[in-house]
Amino acid sequence: MPNGASAQSQSISASPPRNRPDSELARDVRRALSRAPNLHSTGIHVQARHGVVTLTGWVPQRQQVQRAGSVARSVRGVRRVNNHLNVRTRGASGH
Repeated sequence: MPNGASAQSQSISASPPRNRPDSELARDVRRALSRAPNLHSTGIHVQARHGVVTLTGWVPQRQQVQRAGSVARSVRGVRRVNNHLNVRTRGASGH
């Protein structure tokens, strides 16, 4: 029956990922960002709290904001990403 199979697959996919320590999660996200191709991650700061990762800082190109968010979401244990990255070009002056 499709309903039985559906209910079974839902219960499997609905099981929450195992909680990981915030420091371990932040470290793994930093590592994933640094290894991601086409992503300049030196200006990105990572904080983790209860599976919620917050990205702050800057990247040099607009498309890298979304790329960083996707990379962070791909790390095991990340439940949500708050992406607060800004775009800052090399020659831009700060306020």
